[in-house]
Amino acid sequence: MKALIAMSGGVDSSVAAFLMKEQGYDLMGVTMKLFQNEDVGIPRAHSCCSLDDVEDARSVAYKLDIPYHVFNFSESFAQTVISRFIDAYENGRTPNPCIDCNRYLKFDRLYSRARELGCGCIATGHYARIEQDRESGRYLLKKALDDKKDQSYVLYSLTQEQLRHTLFPLGCMTKQEVRRIAEAQGFLNAHKHDSQDICFVQNGNYAEFMERYTQKKYPAGNFIDREGHILGRHCGIIRYTIGQRKGLGLSFPEPMYVCAVNSTDNTVTLGRESELYATSLIANDINLISVPSIHTPLRLKAKVRYRQAEQWASVLQIDGDTLQIKFDSPQRAVTKGQAVVLYDGDVVVGGGTICAVLSYST
Repeated sequence: MKALIAMSGGVDSSVAAFLMKEQGYDLMGVTMKLFQNEDVGIPRAHSCCSLDDVEDARSVAYKLDIPYHVFNFSESFAQTVISRFIDAYENGRTPNPCIDCNRYLKFDRLYSRARELGCGCIATGHYARIEQDRESGRYLLKKALDDKKDQSYVLYSLTQEQLRHTLFPLGCMTKQEVRRIAEAQGFLNAHKHDSQDICFVQNGNYAEFMERYTQKKYPAGNFIDREGHILGRHCGIIRYTIGQRKGLGLSFPEPMYVCAVNSTDNTVTLGRESELYATSLIANDINLISVPSIHTPLRLKAKVRYRQAEQWASVLQIDGDTLQIKFDSPQRAVTKGQAVVLYDGDVVVGGGTICAVLSYST
């Protein structure tokens, strides 16, 4: 079968390409050019879109004797990832651009291009697994066997059509095994560090990136408490996220945390840590994978951020595109704009974007 492998220049996608080639696939390597580094204020030698990363990917493709291409998706990336990222912060939400990149670029634009080129499937270096359920016929997204590397959280938006035509060769492997294969094959990126930051934001400074990219200055406003009393002045709502304690520029007798960000009146609400805990949430823009719908409450585990442990909850679909999730125990700093992903054991049931936090414990 003819297959397209997404190659970032990192060790994971390089080993995924090697494994695909070993399994007999007629392989084509592709790097997605998502932006010009200079356009987002990043030195040319940095980030996953740097010339170094392209050359690393090209080197591995040459070693594997597979054709290699760079596809320019920068316009789509600006519209579907960067613009959504900025809109979220401007409206008091905290985005997850890696999920948007997977949804709109890797498994939409790249998948469509693969089909145009006659490829029967695409593959990536993600740590996750795909299996077909024999009883229902549905394709399942499952956690990687290596819990420390599992990336199923950022893949919950995959549709049945996409899952059917996607391969994750690393799903049953550990990072150590991947590096050993890269070493044995003489890949120059065998010991390359994993990228930790958002690719288009240098040094994690989201506010600086947004002001440079939009050419806007975000106005100061009031810090308030839950009763609306003014506590001080903030430096623009884009600089604050739920649960933040440091960098407030204020002094209190006890620690105070960001509990809410309101773009309508340009306020940031501060409160004690106890005020950060939520017992339920609403999620929209949902995608269900293992089941077609959830019209009676299901007992599942829910994860409201990438590095969080899953928590028991009761889940109900309240309309075609909305879930209500009630946790067994209050959860800290549940944040609008982030993804909530649902698990039944190691199977991803589905997920959505948190749009409302319904109640706080006291």
